[in-house]
Parts: sequence; C-alpha cells; structure tokens
Amino acid sequence: MKSLLYFFSNVLKGLLLILVLFIGADYFIPLDVEQFKQHKFARLIVAEDGTPLRAFADPQGIWRYPVSLEQVSPRYINTLINYEDRWFWYHPGVNPLAILRASVQNLLSGRIISGGSTLTMQVARIIEPHPRTIMGKLRQIFRALQLEWHYSKKQILTLYVNFAPFGGPLEGVEAASFAYLNKSSKELSVAEAALLSVLPQSPTRFRPDKHPQRAARARNKVLERLYQFGELSRVQVDDARQEIVVPQLEAQPMIAPVLTRRLKNQVPDNGVLTTTIDINLQRILESLVKNYAYSLADKTSAAILVVDHNTMAVKAYVASADFFDRQRHGQVDMIRAIRSPGSTLKPFLYALAMDQGLVSSHSMLMDEAINVSGYKPKNFNGHFSGAVSLSEALQRSLNIPAIQVLQFLGSGYFMSSLENAGLKLHLPASAHSNLAIILGGAGLQMEKLVQAYTAFSRGGRVAQLRYLAGPSGKDDSPAIKSRFLMSEGAAWIVRDILSQIQERQPLANMIRQSTRLAWKTGTSYGFRDAWAIGMTDDYTIGIWTGRPDGTPVPGQFGARTAIPLLNEVVQVLPHLNNKHVLSLQRPKTVSRQIICWPGGKLVSETDEQECHKTQKTWVLNQTIPPTLASSPKIEDALQELKIISIDDETHLSTPPEAEQVVIINLAVNNSSNGIFWFINGQPVNYRPLYHSISYTFKDSGTYQISAIDRTGKTAQVRIYIRHSL
Repeated sequence: MKSLLYFFSNVLKGLLLILVLFIGADYFIPLDVEQFKQHKFARLIVAEDGTPLRAFADPQGIWRYPVSLEQVSPRYINTLINYEDRWFWYHPGVNPLAILRASVQNLLSGRIISGGSTLTMQVARIIEPHPRTIMGKLRQIFRALQLEWHYSKKQILTLYVNFAPFGGPLEGVEAASFAYLNKSSKELSVAEAALLSVLPQSPTRFRPDKHPQRAARARNKVLERLYQFGELSRVQVDDARQEIVVPQLEAQPMIAPVLTRRLKNQVPDNGVLTTTIDINLQRILESLVKNYAYSLADKTSAAILVVDHNTMAVKAYVASADFFDRQRHGQVDMIRAIRSPGSTLKPFLYALAMDQGLVSSHSMLMDEAINVSGYKPKNFNGHFSGAVSLSEALQRSLNIPAIQVLQFLGSGYFMSSLENAGLKLHLPASAHSNLAIILGGAGLQMEKLVQAYTAFSRGGRVAQLRYLAGPSGKDDSPAIKSRFLMSEGAAWIVRDILSQIQERQPLANMIRQSTRLAWKTGTSYGFRDAWAIGMTDDYTIGIWTGRPDGTPVPGQFGARTAIPLLNEVVQVLPHLNNKHVLSLQRPKTVSRQIICWPGGKLVSETDEQECHKTQKTWVLNQTIPPTLASSPKIEDALQELKIISIDDETHLSTPPEAEQVVIINLAVNNSSNGIFWFINGQPVNYRPLYHSISYTFKDSGTYQISAIDRTGKTAQVRIYIRHSL
C-alpha cells in the first residue's frame, strides 16, 4: 500500500511539475492567436440571403470568407469531427492514443504516413507552421495545449473552419464551398460535407477542380468511415457516392459588380457586407439587360434600378448592359452618372403646382407655340394641341403646358423643392434655374430620380435608398427618416394620372394590362437618354438606355427603347407579402369636382353661357384653382395671329341619326394678349380670354370664325356645316 501511495505521490508531483513548466512556457513563449486573427478576410459582399455577389481577395491574394459555426451546416461539423477527431470535445488538445497509433504506423511503414493530429493540433499548425519533424511535432503539441488552455472548443473549431487550407488561394470552408460547389457551406449535402471534410488533409492532391477522381475516392473513404461509426446508413452512403465531383473553381463571384465595387469603397473595413439585393431578381435582370442591349444600336447600354418603396431597400442594381463589354463602357455606373432627365420631372412639377393651389388634375392649359426671350420649345411630335387638361398634358408629356405651369410656380422654387428632398439638379457652369429644366435642361442621377419617384407611393415623402441590410444581416425595415416633397393628396393625384396612361396612349399596349402600373417616359435632347420610370404597388423601377459616352442615338426614345424593357422587368418582379405595405387609397384631402372650361370654376359657380365644356377633376382640400392665364413673359411666337384648332375651308357634317350639333374647340397659336372671338361678326365673349373656347354650332350653314387680340391682330377661317336628315 505504501509503495502504491508513493507511486501516485510521485505521479502527482510529476504532473504538478509539468503544469508549472507549462504555465511558465506559456508565459514566456505565448501563442499570439489574437494577432493571427487579425489576418484580413476577403471583402465579401452578399445578397440579402447571404449569397456572395462579389469578393475581393485579401492583400496576399487569399480568398477567405468569415463564417461562424452557426452559419455552417451541422452536417459538415459532424462529418469533420467524426472523421478527423472523434474525441475533439473531450481531449485537452492532444489525443495520446491517436499519437501512439500514428507512431506505430509510421514505424511499420518506414515513413511518415500519419501525424495523429487532433483538430486543435491542426489549428496550431495553421497559426504557427512548422516542419514535419519530431521537434516540429513537439512544438505543435505544445501550441495545441496552449490553445485549449486559453480558448473554448467552439472558438478553436471556428478558427479551423475559417482558416483551414482548401487548395490554391482558398482558405476556410465557406470560400471552398462557393468556389468548388457554388453554394454556401450551410447548404451542403452528405457527399459535399464529406468532400470538404477531407480536402484540408491534402489540399493540393485532392483539389476537385484539378483531380476530381482522386477527390471522389477521398470523399468515399470518409463516407465509409462514417458508416462504420454508425453516423450514416448504407443507403445514405450509397446515394452519396453517386454524386459526381464536378471539376470547377469559381473563386470570385461577379454579381452586381458595379454596386459591389461601390460598396467596397464606401465601407472599407467590414469583412462581410450584407446588402438588400434580391439575388434571384438581380441575376434575372442582369441577363435580361445584357440580351436587350445587344438588340439595340451598337455601343448602346442600359441600366435598371428596382426599389421596394415600402422599406426603401434596393432589390436590384444593374448599372450597365455588360460589365465586361468595353465598347459599351460596361464598367461605368450609369445609375450614378449625371444624365439629362428628359420629361421625367414633369410629374413633380404638377404635384408641386397642385400644392400651391395653381392647378387641379384637369385644369385647362395651353399647348401653343411660344417664345420666351428667344427660347422656343416644341413638343416631341412637333405639333400643338391648343387647350388641354393637365392630365392630358402629363399623359401625353406635352412640353408647352409644363412650361406654362413652371412659369407660375417658379423654376427656382421648383429646383429648391427637389433639392430639399434629395434630388439635386446639375446645371451648366454659371447657369441659373430656368424654364428649360422641365424639358431636361439639367443633369441628375438615376439613383436620385428613382428615390424621388418613391414619393408618389409614399404619401409625398422621400427617404434615402438603402443598400445594406439591418444589423441582423437581414432586411429589418428599420424606421425610415423621410423628407417632405409634396402633399399626400398631390402624390396620389399625379400617380392616378400616370396610372391611366394605358387608356390614352397606344404605345402603352406594350405594358401588359394585368399589371397595376403607373409610369412616365422621358427622352433627352438629341436622343441621348431614354427613360422609363414605373411604379407598382410595391416597387419603383428606373430604366435608362443610351450611350454612356453621350453620343446621340437617333430613333431611340423612352417609349421605344425604355418602355419595352420596363415591361419585361415588371413581369419578373416578386410579389411582396409585407404587412407594412403603404396604403395607396385616396386621401381624405382629395375630392372629385366638376369644373367649367375655360374658366376653371365649379359648374355651380359659373354662368351657363360661360360654361361651354365641363371636366371632372381631382382637387385638394376643396380648393378650386381658376384657369391659369398665359404668362405676360411669353412673347409672340409669330408676327401674325393664326387659328390652329381648325383649318380654313373645312367642311363638316353630322352622320344620320346623330345629335344635330357640332362642337368645335377654338384656339389660336398665341393668346398672350387676350383674344376676342366672333362668329359671323357676332361676339362670342365680351371679355378677352387667354385661352381657347368650346363653341356649339346648332344649325347648318357657312360660318366665319374670327379671333382678335388686344393689339388688333386678326385671324379668320371659314367653315361649312351640314346636318344630315
């Protein structure tokens, strides 16, 4: 008994001595794991679901994506531990039985065929590489004990899954999984988990992209071992062995390449950036834009921006037709390039004018030739339509009515209102706000334009676009700080007008009728930029086509080149089931009223003789704006006055059984001085009108129509009317 006690006493003393020596060695020869953990990861930018969009290698050219144990498939963790180190959770960093077994194997074979390394020992070697010698092995054992002394098992295993070598420039299971299998390590199958478990044993010999058959044999060895341990059934093993090892290597994903480059530069210190991008939508639209652009003229590009305006999260960012196409300047970010907006600003103009009480949805505006201090704008088709409603002017994107409204609103006020809401207009050097900005005479970024358009779906308020997901790595839809651009009522009215375009324009047939869509096109001067902005219940979509170098592309305009692409985009948008979807119901501040033309007052407040035509109109806060007078700033466009609504010597007849009246809209090319109308010498109005009138001809006969302005200029036409019996 005394000898037994003496033996255990000596063993205890020996262990205490070893412990003291270890603690001393640990103090004087520390393992600097924290310094090792400072190794930079590849800059990985991922979609909202974690799928890599693009990675940027670390300064040494290594592809290493940071990952936690919770982000790795439990199947992989279980396979790794059972194959590499079954007693990992229990040993102190070194497994004496494994080392003894390896030593016997090495002695019998006459060479080193096994190291008996635990996972902790492998991590120690990754942190501090050493030669495969006896002294090297002893140093590895010491470092493994240090690891277990200072770190938990999970921390050690996390180091392994992030830094283990997987062949070539790849380190860590996440980078290897995407490079060899094109998927995240959280989605591994049984066979894939086995392959990645064995790969670090000999990363060069087992590389799937270079030696797929050898990799398959090594994988199958792991599967059989798991079967022997009772971790897999024979059926599972046989099924897993059927999976083919594909010889592929995709170390660098290239999805949304322009956006990821932008975010890398904006947020330089994070290892992983989780964006709000919908990976499926992004892939579809990148392919769609590439194919579509190649159907257009040479060197033409296109860009798409899709925003979920409920959360302001950017779901797709296609900045060019093809990132690798130099002729189309594919690496230029057309979403942030400054381009002419064409007519896309008109909806903002009319909404702001409504808020100022200048107009309602069907106020009468004049589409006529004008000259504003030498500025002679024209419509896209080169023609004029005389008196039109605001809704018609917006739906047809007429230029002259927009200028008329901008004159009264003020170009300075218009620009500052947009800028306060985040939409900055860029003017040429030394230029000031002017009427031309409403027709595209200023520059802007698509990003800011689409952001501003969300106001029509967000009750008139604008918020910053969001490219990065919330703190949890998901789109948490945090509270959005918004800025006022227009009232809720004005936003609703303008969106309602834009949603009715399908009923008025044949070109809108390109938009499928099943789609609830409000939209606006735009074309810049010289056919340099073609636009289409669309709004569904959940999304605001921006489309741009043109040449990035600014070269004109005759024949390409919004309705021809941007609308078809918008149509395609709308058809692939996912449906949102978001309980926070914003209401698009008519606000209480908006009401339906009936007004008279040309005065613009309510029917109930207008003399019957002055109410030649009525219009149903949306009004704000029960305010009925009178018809705008032509601005005194408008000078005569022509030396002679001309009636433009009907030609001289026109013959008109009513069809049989039709109502026996003819109603003609009477308008001149310039009404800046006020117009008196006469039919067969009899005055129609006793006060000068700045706009057209509607006149009813009840009897058959010859009519001479005369228009006289205050300066004495006269215009006449003769028409013939015949009522059928």
